[in-house]
Amino acid sequence: MSGIMNACDRTMQMTREEFGWRVEAPAKLNLFLEITGKRPDGFHDIETVMTTVGLFDTLDFKEVTTESISLQCFAAEIPNGHSIDVDAIPTDDSNLVIRAAKLLRNHAGNRQGVEISLHKRIPAEAGLAGGSSDAAATLAALNRLWALNLSRTELQSLAAELGSDIPFFLADSPWAVCRGRGEIIEPLPSCQPFWTVIVRPPVGLSTADVYRACRPSANPRSAQPLIETICSGRLDELEQHLHNSLQAPAEQLCPLLEQVKQAFEAESFLAHQMSGSGTAWFGICRTETEARDIAANLASQSLGHLFVASTIP
Repeated sequence: MSGIMNACDRTMQMTREEFGWRVEAPAKLNLFLEITGKRPDGFHDIETVMTTVGLFDTLDFKEVTTESISLQCFAAEIPNGHSIDVDAIPTDDSNLVIRAAKLLRNHAGNRQGVEISLHKRIPAEAGLAGGSSDAAATLAALNRLWALNLSRTELQSLAAELGSDIPFFLADSPWAVCRGRGEIIEPLPSCQPFWTVIVRPPVGLSTADVYRACRPSANPRSAQPLIETICSGRLDELEQHLHNSLQAPAEQLCPLLEQVKQAFEAESFLAHQMSGSGTAWFGICRTETEARDIAANLASQSLGHLFVASTIP
């Protein structure tokens, strides 16, 4: 027996299994990210355009008869024959998955437990929001497993307590412009899908470190030209509209990014840039064949973990 969760069927896939629920939690890319100001709470105000892509972590949620909430993390093999190093990923209360489960349980006022298995494909410290997506998947799955019947709005409100990117993964569209500290979400209409090549270098970056090194723009750019471009399918114009205010400070903190950027500039991408706070770099292609051909070229340069993934229409 299987089925897709209605509230999240455009961003994450959820299926009913004999043991409970399985969720495919996607990565995201930032096609636009502008820092518009510094907030009194220490966060930054941003305007960002995000899309999910077909690179997924897999989470299994098994019902148990005890009150225990437990997490096991496994390295799932990725296409280039490598796997993510999960030894550094905590499985205690510092993991967003555990925090999401306990927050939801406290909100619901129950004492139900769950066994969670997380199979990682999305690299950490990459600007791909793997941890945020996993947390959103946890809220969505346990809402079903524990029969809580919370609305998407309620789940997004809880998600915002955990992190700025998490509510996006609970939206009803795989494309959105997000503002505030990222929690104010304006879903965008379906856009023409395209293929991406993503490289995550051997070195990651802390999101907090990158934001500390950035400064709000004196003349913030607007995401509107990019939104109009992607919604109309004018992919040839993407290069002039992609933007990421965090790229420059990330390059200063991680000089290896210059090598990655130069490698991408030598290929025939429609456009390319860093995602989020890095260090993942992505390039945009029209077709899967083109993306895989370029990925083969980049693979020979040993730049790091390499993925080919399409946006989700």
